[in-house]
Amino acid sequence: DFQTVPVDETYRDVILHHNREYQRYAVEHGVYFSPVDDDEIEYLQYIHGLFNLVFDSRLVFPPIPRPRRILDCGSGSASWAIEVAEKHPDCEVIGLDIYPYPMPEDLPGNLELQIDDLNNPSTFPSNHFDLVHSRLMAGGIHADRWVNYLTDVFRILRPGGWCQMVEIYFNAQSDNGTLTDNHALQVWSQSYMRSVEPYKNARAPLRLHQMLTEVGFVEVETRLVTLPLCGWPNGLLGSSSETLNTPSNASVDPRERNIGEASRHIVHRMLSSLCAWPFTHHLDMSQTDVQLLVAQARSEADNPAHKAYFPVYVCIARKPGGSRQPSYTPYVPPKDREHGEARKRARH
Repeated sequence: DFQTVPVDETYRDVILHHNREYQRYAVEHGVYFSPVDDDEIEYLQYIHGLFNLVFDSRLVFPPIPRPRRILDCGSGSASWAIEVAEKHPDCEVIGLDIYPYPMPEDLPGNLELQIDDLNNPSTFPSNHFDLVHSRLMAGGIHADRWVNYLTDVFRILRPGGWCQMVEIYFNAQSDNGTLTDNHALQVWSQSYMRSVEPYKNARAPLRLHQMLTEVGFVEVETRLVTLPLCGWPNGLLGSSSETLNTPSNASVDPRERNIGEASRHIVHRMLSSLCAWPFTHHLDMSQTDVQLLVAQARSEADNPAHKAYFPVYVCIARKPGGSRQPSYTPYVPPKDREHGEARKRARH
């Protein structure tokens, strides 16, 4: 079996930047540019709750009725790993992250949390896990590491094992085409993608399907899910005839309204959390200019008339071999209804 060692104190060291704590190792090595303080832990927990709303509380999408070993890459607050461990008490669950976030004392006994940089080659044994879960890793995996990262995932999965990936493409879109290049949301999006280069590939979510196929996975399923930045009038499937003064809670579907309202509060934090370090350090923006852009982007995200959203790419893929479970079919979020030409013009 693989061996674990005590946490290297290098991973615990933090630095302060405009009243937010960042992991020194992560920012100095270009690994991760988001904070690691208590506010960030709360934010990560909220994101997990939002995904639970979007995915109808389904944690595992592929057909794995009795998993034995699960790896959660980039476990963060460990919210997903904790819930999976509780749901599958006979399964060994490992959460892996670059920072040793504070954790509750009453963790499930079948959950182990480890610290490592996923940009390094994996040290887990081959053919070991039934499921490898990877969520929101585009901000952590180096731009030139993606193929090798997925090759590692492929290697450590048992034959017939599954990979499950969820990535947000942080390029704000408008379902009705009202967001232009001059809008703050688009300025924020383009600035974010520039600010993380050459360290990260913010467009990696668009290539997940292709890369999973290239490294050898089969039965690759991909869905594009709309993550609204606020509560859209008449819901995600409503008409596009809303006016600027339409209330943001006018969604007729309670589930969609809950997703929109939850997303709105999370997006407010997200727009600031993701950009504070890279905008000031990589784009040489002043903190005042960053705060102004974030405030303007938040205001536009709150405007239901724009019907703004972030695309979310959801992928599952199977390693060839092993035995199938024919009585089980994978859960994959349904594709959103095409909303006219605006969706087809989604910016890349």
